[in-house]
Amino acid sequence: MDVKTESSARVSGDSKSVPECAGCQKTIRERYLLKALDQFWHEDCLKCTCCDCRLGEVGSTLFTKANLILCKRDYLRLFGTTGLCSACNKTIPAFEMVMRARGNVYHLECFACQQCNHRFCVGDKFYLFENKILCEYDYEERMLFATLPYNYNSLSQIKRQAHGLQTGPRDDGSSGYGSGDSPYDGR
Repeated sequence: MDVKTESSARVSGDSKSVPECAGCQKTIRERYLLKALDQFWHEDCLKCTCCDCRLGEVGSTLFTKANLILCKRDYLRLFGTTGLCSACNKTIPAFEMVMRARGNVYHLECFACQQCNHRFCVGDKFYLFENKILCEYDYEERMLFATLPYNYNSLSQIKRQAHGLQTGPRDDGSSGYGSGDSPYDGR
C-alpha cells in the first residue's frame, strides 16, 4: 500500500487526471490518497472488512483473501494457523504473541519455570530439559541430583536434612551450654 500526494497520483496527458476511489467510486480530491491492489482509495475508504479499522493508520500492509480486505490481526484470526501451548496444552490463537524454545511454542503467561513457576524477564537464562522449561536454579538442582547414585534411602536422607535446615534448630529447653544434668548448679 502506497501513500501518495495528489500531485504524484495524477497522470500527465491523461484525460482522467483525477483518480476515482475504488471503495466509494467518487473522485478523490483530497491531498493524500492510498494506492492498494493497483487501485486508488480515499484514506477513509480503505478499511478492514471485519473490524472496519482504517488500513492506512494501522500499518503499511493489508491482506486479501476470499474477496476480503483485511488487517493483519483479522487475517491471522480468520486464516492463520493455531497451535497448542507446550506448557498448558491449550489453543494459542494465530494472532497472539508467543514465546518459542526450539520447536515448542508457549503463551506468554505460560513461559515460566515448570518447576517453581518463576516468570522469566528479558535476559534471564532458562533451560529446556526433557521438554520442560526450567530456571537456572532448578536446572542445576536437577543436574546435581542426576549425578548422585539413585538410592531411595540416600534421597530420603537428603530430603530429611533439607527439611531440618528449613525448620531450624529445635528448642529442647536447655541453654545450649553443656548438658542440663551438670552437677554444677551455679552457686
